[in-house]
Amino acid sequence: MSYVDDEPVELAVEVFSMLADATRLRILLALREGEMSVGDLAAVARRPTPAVSQHLAKMRLARMVIARQVGTRVFYRLADDHASELVTIAMHQGEHMLGTAPVHESVPALERD
Repeated sequence: MSYVDDEPVELAVEVFSMLADATRLRILLALREGEMSVGDLAAVARRPTPAVSQHLAKMRLARMVIARQVGTRVFYRLADDHASELVTIAMHQGEHMLGTAPVHESVPALERD
């Protein structure tokens, strides 16, 4: 099956673009622990609340997070486990690049003709 010009490829690119921002990655890392308010996420991400709200709006449109309002406060949580898994894998890859990840079996190199 070829994925060239296939809609799933374009949507996967959108997902990766959501992860290609340090603030959004910090937000997703925090949300792996559970639901949090916008103010708490702003503190974790070390960014102003309005900036975090804008990032959350983008992630909500990408269906990565879900919002719940209680009075004037808005709480966010991950929409599903997929974003959490992607963040975990990305963080592990970063650890490997730094040389701080635990050693584990690697994928064997492909033999060349």
